[in-house]
Amino acid sequence: MYGGTVTQYGLTIGIFFSSLGVGSYIAKQFDETRPENVFRTELYLAFTAPAGLLFILWINTAAVPQLLPEILLALLARLPVVGIGVLSGFELPLLLALVKNLDSPSLSLRMRWMTNGIDRVINTLVGLLFHTSDSSSEYDTYSTVLAMDYLGGLISALIYVFVLYPSVGLIVSVFVLALINAAAALFFTCRFSSRSWGVLATENRDIITHEQTVVFIITIVLTATLGGAVVSYRTVDETLTEYYLEGNIEQEYPPETVNVEITTQFTTQYQHVVQYNRSWTGSSKNPLFSGQTERCLRLDTAIQVCDSTARPYHSGLVDVPLSMYPNTTDTDVLLVGGGDWIALDHLRRHNVSVDHVDIDAEFMRHAKTNPFLAEYHDDAYTYEHAQTYQADIYDYLQRTDTQYDVILLDLPGAKTDDLLSVYSTQFYRLLGDSLTETGVIATWGYSQYTYPAHQKAYFNTVSAAGFTQYQSYYAYDDYNGDGQAVRGERFYLFAPDTSRPIITPANGTQYVKKYRSQYESKQWHPIPTYRGVRPNTLFNPNYEMLIDTQRKQAPISDRFERLRNMTVSDLI
Repeated sequence: MYGGTVTQYGLTIGIFFSSLGVGSYIAKQFDETRPENVFRTELYLAFTAPAGLLFILWINTAAVPQLLPEILLALLARLPVVGIGVLSGFELPLLLALVKNLDSPSLSLRMRWMTNGIDRVINTLVGLLFHTSDSSSEYDTYSTVLAMDYLGGLISALIYVFVLYPSVGLIVSVFVLALINAAAALFFTCRFSSRSWGVLATENRDIITHEQTVVFIITIVLTATLGGAVVSYRTVDETLTEYYLEGNIEQEYPPETVNVEITTQFTTQYQHVVQYNRSWTGSSKNPLFSGQTERCLRLDTAIQVCDSTARPYHSGLVDVPLSMYPNTTDTDVLLVGGGDWIALDHLRRHNVSVDHVDIDAEFMRHAKTNPFLAEYHDDAYTYEHAQTYQADIYDYLQRTDTQYDVILLDLPGAKTDDLLSVYSTQFYRLLGDSLTETGVIATWGYSQYTYPAHQKAYFNTVSAAGFTQYQSYYAYDDYNGDGQAVRGERFYLFAPDTSRPIITPANGTQYVKKYRSQYESKQWHPIPTYRGVRPNTLFNPNYEMLIDTQRKQAPISDRFERLRNMTVSDLI
């Protein structure tokens, strides 16, 4: 629901169109003389759409479905698509039969002249490429209904993309579209009832007399319910989204150990922003953070920052690589992402020159005044030696001639194929072209022990982009307040050759000096490559890069033992 656009779109459209075919085939069994079939189709669609949405939410969050095999869950999640596709497949054959059985309305001379003129123009143009006929037939009815069907598809798509989704969001859009189906059902009730309805007045109205009263009452109730959901769209959206997201986040931990409460969530043009409190409810000592509850923020499905990780993560991302260069404005840094401004605050402490590029202006505006994030960025957006650009990083790198000593990648994790472009060879080639002769790239990365397939694809991708050397290190801190510092997030430094400086704790911040024993022995090493693993490219993506494709759910009885053996970086 939030991410994986290419994969989910392809699967959904393929399943939907095949289900349309099944529905069209089944429709031949219907009585073509009964317009009530159109009425019932719209009624069932009005019910199936929101019911299917709630079903998808349930199987992604409830405990019982999670015990089923992953492939079975994937099939169950697509049942609503099949149901809606089959029902939608009924519509066109039924509408064709309905139009065929109706008396053609009489047209005014002016209207007939216009339609005949349009037909002549189209006939002439089409005749340049195809064999045409001036005679009319039943095929005219089919073509007209089909044309209206396709035109309606275009209009609805435009309304969804430019009106519904931006104004009411993903979930409520389903209720709006279902309401349209319910309204269509009621329209057919009016159009074909035994009672005259003003401009809809005509002969042979019989839908009420041929349809069960209880079905008509159900339609009225369903329409009113959907209308109420649309009117209260903010409450509906927040309630269902929070239910979905809270359940998904809680499932990342062993059962009955973490409780999640969403405090803020909204969708920008580029991502879904979720802020929440996570509380430790397990019977053992909390291994994640000190205290009972802490605040966290996610972008789409990838966790970005928590109270326990905000400072050590950014010290690892910024302070460690900056110990390799002079802390003056002569050191040029490119910060990619980092719309929460926290990385920029750490860069400000080094007094370096910064170009900051993030695509999401709405999130950056939100982060400026968000109380949680403000505690960690300290109004870093006012730093006088930083220039922030709201831009796509591909476009920015292709336009700029600036060469950077350090490029910091503060980007979301590779959890959906929406993010594959910033884990591609093309992206890293552009980054390499923007490095000085002694420049490096610094980024966080997943553990090779937790996601081995991802790391193999990632290293082969970076290597194919022209990088030959790397260093790896961890951030350290006392995350859970027990007085012992442990390793947290993992980071990588990449360079195209060996003529690069090394981490120098003596030149670093207090954080780097505190953990100098962990950093002073770091050296450059050749990037390992793996046979049989394709690099990830823009037009030939390697889906092994996505960590969710490799995740194997451990049996419930094994998860507590796995939790005890995890490092903090695995947990966060």
